[in-house]
Amino acid sequence: MSGERNPLLPYRATIREIIPETGDVKTFRITLDNSQAAAGWRHEPGQLAMLSVFGAGEAMFSISSAPTRRDSLEFSIKRMGKLTRALHEMEAGGRIGVRGPYGNHFPYEKFQGKDLLFVGGGIGMAPLRSLIDFVLAAENRPRYGRVEILYGARSYDDLCFKAQLLDGWHKKPDTVVYSTIDRAEARWTGHVGFVPAYLEKVAPRPEHKCAVLCGPPVMIRFVLAALKKLGFADDQIYSTLELRMKCGVGKCGRCNIGAKFVCLDGPVFSMAEIAELPPEF
Repeated sequence: MSGERNPLLPYRATIREIIPETGDVKTFRITLDNSQAAAGWRHEPGQLAMLSVFGAGEAMFSISSAPTRRDSLEFSIKRMGKLTRALHEMEAGGRIGVRGPYGNHFPYEKFQGKDLLFVGGGIGMAPLRSLIDFVLAAENRPRYGRVEILYGARSYDDLCFKAQLLDGWHKKPDTVVYSTIDRAEARWTGHVGFVPAYLEKVAPRPEHKCAVLCGPPVMIRFVLAALKKLGFADDQIYSTLELRMKCGVGKCGRCNIGAKFVCLDGPVFSMAEIAELPPEF
């Protein structure tokens, strides 16, 4: 984006499509109203943007679409509070504000030539989806090795991105998808159990591989323990820290951890980097 523009000034955008993912998660496909701004928009996998609903406020969300998708942006948002309720009540054609992109990104340059393991839970798949689709895009796929995707949710109804998860990603070259739900259901013929236990059962080998995680804190804690047990080192593991961010430009001090600002230095950190942060989150 232009360096002259006030980074706190949102662009007006239009919701083009709303895709129900679960009972409380929707994916909003939007375009910027200003054609010049839309043409100049560049984001990387893992970056964030601030969305505003007029009269309801603004909040930071992961961009869930890959930058290889040029015609629109997608945000997959769980209904949790005032702003997200306002978003969920909107319809296609509604207007919102967008500013960004903010933060660093998944280090896909470092990942080139390596195998990748994605581990997600619930709405935590949103930022991972941006990187997965980026890696699996035809223009990028030859740069990466085998891709394994392990994703779980409480129930079938709580699985996000079902079209890609169940009938899309596994059709890409050298790509394997493992999906699981917490409790058995009559209509589900796949694996049943929690993500960390399934990860140990799948037992991916750590050689020449990086793992990228996002999900509920309790899942992350047990997935990290499982990865350590499988032999992954801290510098092979990456995750996102999406603390409460207010300004997005490192001015308000809402998301700092020690000297680090999640909105500037994150949200993506390796476990080696997280281990050096003070225990303030």
